[in-house]
Amino acid sequence: MSADVSGMDPIRAAGLALSCLDLTDLADPGRAEDVAALAARAVTPHGPVAALCVWPRFIAAARAASGDAVPIATVINFPRGDGSRDAILAELDGALASGANEIDLVFDWRAFLSGRRGFAETLVRSVRAAMPAAMPLKVILETGELPPDAVRPVAEAALAGGATMLKTSTGKTAHGASLEAAATLLCVIAEAPRPVGLKISGGVRSVRDAGAYLALAEARMGADFLAPATFRFGASGLLDAVLATLSGTAPQDTGPDAGHNPGQNPGKAY
Repeated sequence: MSADVSGMDPIRAAGLALSCLDLTDLADPGRAEDVAALAARAVTPHGPVAALCVWPRFIAAARAASGDAVPIATVINFPRGDGSRDAILAELDGALASGANEIDLVFDWRAFLSGRRGFAETLVRSVRAAMPAAMPLKVILETGELPPDAVRPVAEAALAGGATMLKTSTGKTAHGASLEAAATLLCVIAEAPRPVGLKISGGVRSVRDAGAYLALAEARMGADFLAPATFRFGASGLLDAVLATLSGTAPQDTGPDAGHNPGQNPGKAY
């Protein structure tokens, strides 16, 4: 793929990142008051974020703090991705009963790498079948833990199971998102027989980082792809950087090495 991944105009990148941001608190064990404080920031002077992403046990706290201003996303089979089918479906039932609007499911990538591709794909299919048809299902692939040649087949299995969005990472491992993995996922998405989205999570903290991923996605999929229905960032710290840029208070980028390189050791998203 050929693209200028140095980014895009910071104001444009910040505006797009805000509208596509899943504002996230997945600290463990987490506190309801921290989730409420985060939820109170979901509607900014520059517009709302795309969603709040919290543990299932904090869905009610997030909803109480944000009202109906933004959708509430939650995680299941998180973070390891190796839960049993019954346990995962029980988590899903609880999340739906609590009022979740979107589901982020960790793909069982360990089972896949051990040769149990059908098992991993069937878990996704079971979750998809138990959800409302129109509800987004973001499948977390943990791309930073996969061998490079496994990213594509894992993504294809998630799509075959019914994923509506491919998500890079949980943010709970040493290696999160990378431009290389994102490029592979975009190729899979471009070839899919139905609309599929991309969620970048795992180390995106600056507008420069976000701009690199946005530029990559725009080059492959076009400008219309950069909308909440098909593109998300999963992060918490990114919000401060975005708001500083939009309000004109961000420090000036001092050169090509300023900020974090999203392709190198991105770390955690929360």
